[in-house]
Amino acid sequence: MTTSAVSLATAQRSLGDPDLRYPLHPPLLRGCPRTATPELVFPVEVDYAYEDVPADLFTSSPRGGGLERWAPLLPPLDAPGLGEGGTPLVPVGDGVWVKDESRNPTWSHKDRLNRVAVGAAVHVGAEGIAVASSGNHGASAAAYAARAGLRCVVLASAGAPPAVASFLRAYGADVVAVPAAARWPLLAMIADRLGYHTVSNLTPTHTGHPFGPEGYKTVAYEIHADLGVPAAVFVPTGYGELLFGVWKGFRELRDLGVTDRVPRVFGCEPAAGGPLAAAVRSGAPAAVVEPGATDAYAIDCSVGGNRAVRAVLDSGGDALLVTDTELARARDDLARQGLWAELSAAAGLAGFRQWTARGGDAGGPVVCVSTSSGFKDLGVGGDPLEPVEPTWEALTRALGHRG
Repeated sequence: MTTSAVSLATAQRSLGDPDLRYPLHPPLLRGCPRTATPELVFPVEVDYAYEDVPADLFTSSPRGGGLERWAPLLPPLDAPGLGEGGTPLVPVGDGVWVKDESRNPTWSHKDRLNRVAVGAAVHVGAEGIAVASSGNHGASAAAYAARAGLRCVVLASAGAPPAVASFLRAYGADVVAVPAAARWPLLAMIADRLGYHTVSNLTPTHTGHPFGPEGYKTVAYEIHADLGVPAAVFVPTGYGELLFGVWKGFRELRDLGVTDRVPRVFGCEPAAGGPLAAAVRSGAPAAVVEPGATDAYAIDCSVGGNRAVRAVLDSGGDALLVTDTELARARDDLARQGLWAELSAAAGLAGFRQWTARGGDAGGPVVCVSTSSGFKDLGVGGDPLEPVEPTWEALTRALGHRG
């Protein structure tokens, strides 16, 4: 029996109108067509035969690595995995835990998404996948495409970190550097003219791949297995897919009777942009903003989506805007505890600290998700070591310089 045979996924459901359902395949890569307008497109989510979920799904011991443990509550896993998931929950303070997603195969949370999204490409018989990314998403998509024997086209911006560019090429991806604003029109052309399966967004407000966020639900399942239900979860947020997945995972646990509540979820965005915060403050289902300058390139998004808004409002959380200074302080503090995180990945901890400084009190344990490794950051490798003479005097001078 293949892993995909145990999936209980039944359909795609519109977030714009929950009464609208579509067949499970093909994935609606441009969101819900019946509720779309030129300015706003609602995503779809995957629905399941929840009544058939095995009674021991959340109590049985895991068997092997990867997302297979949670296959009943995921879309069909039709592509081979790389042992993604199962990342540690690390205590970093009194009642504060970090979910360290840098331990995934390509060192980021995106592996959970791409295990599912590339599986969809395999299911529909696509020859390849295409992605617009200059960081974690592209590297992860390239790895899972290589694992599945598919071609992968990555549209990156010219300012992509050199380490990421090398990462992409190592997997055999076709990497093309184009102006940032041109990536999405070109992505649509690749999809329409070559028939490649896109794992990036194609719509004016974010819908992305409908199956991808389902992979992120497993973050919630793992947190629950290790800690129970925390009072709050703080999530680095760009398009909001991870935020939505974490919320939906806890929502499923509650609806299945495994838990009695859902934690508050907080989206933590760069202060230079913040489409989620703009939507929450205005009451809009999604927003588009003009972002400013930030070094948190991995979550520097102008386009928001309804998934993140829904997660924040339903859980009683909030959208937090963190500065680069707050991000750098959180990143450095994580490093002092042995966790080397990308600047963007530290947004969860930075958001939590900002919220508590303003008087926020979760009233229980808190989880801050750290999404990726410091290897992915801008400027990595640009500060080579200076040689020191191999004498005691030179060594002590060098050590003295560091204090």
